[in-house]
Amino acid sequence: MAPRYRMIYFNLRARAEPTRLLFAAAGLQYEDVRIRRDTEWPALKPNTPMGQVPVLEVDGVTICQSNAIARYVAKETGLAGKTNLEQAQVDMLVDGMGDLRGKQAAIRKASEDKKDQCKEELAAFAPNFLRRYEELSGPHAGHLVGDSLTWADLEFYDVMTKVLMYLPGIIDNLPKLAKVMDTVPANKGVADWLAKRPETPH
Repeated sequence: MAPRYRMIYFNLRARAEPTRLLFAAAGLQYEDVRIRRDTEWPALKPNTPMGQVPVLEVDGVTICQSNAIARYVAKETGLAGKTNLEQAQVDMLVDGMGDLRGKQAAIRKASEDKKDQCKEELAAFAPNFLRRYEELSGPHAGHLVGDSLTWADLEFYDVMTKVLMYLPGIIDNLPKLAKVMDTVPANKGVADWLAKRPETPH
């Protein structure tokens, strides 16, 4: 019998969305539980492993930490990389994306008088970061690692959709990365999810 997956997070994309994209790309069924921060989270928080969400319940066993959750689902769905070396490359690129995600998220979290400064910091950081990712991308068009979809592609797509809101055109001259942004939403499961997922602030 297939495991029963239950994903718990707020009604946001944010830290849970890469895992939702993994489920979608693989066509794997799960329960997408979206809790209210003001009324439901205070009661749930003491019962989570580390006092935070997202959490993923797998047949009653609870996993926390967004990257650990996504890595587990990637392995379960065959999207973690085909070999141990590919898996290490995927992990490297996903972990590195945390720096870019952090710069982007800082804009949203900043007070109004600090937002312009945060936008300038993203604009200064992103070009060299993305140039390195272009160089690190493998030879197969549309995929950061190997010759098929991996967690790294999904993570990159999720982060870059937000970055491009502030820096449109930044990957126009980075053909490998631009191709990834085309390949991910071309996956039928991902396309279906993008069409139906709830509209949220971020």
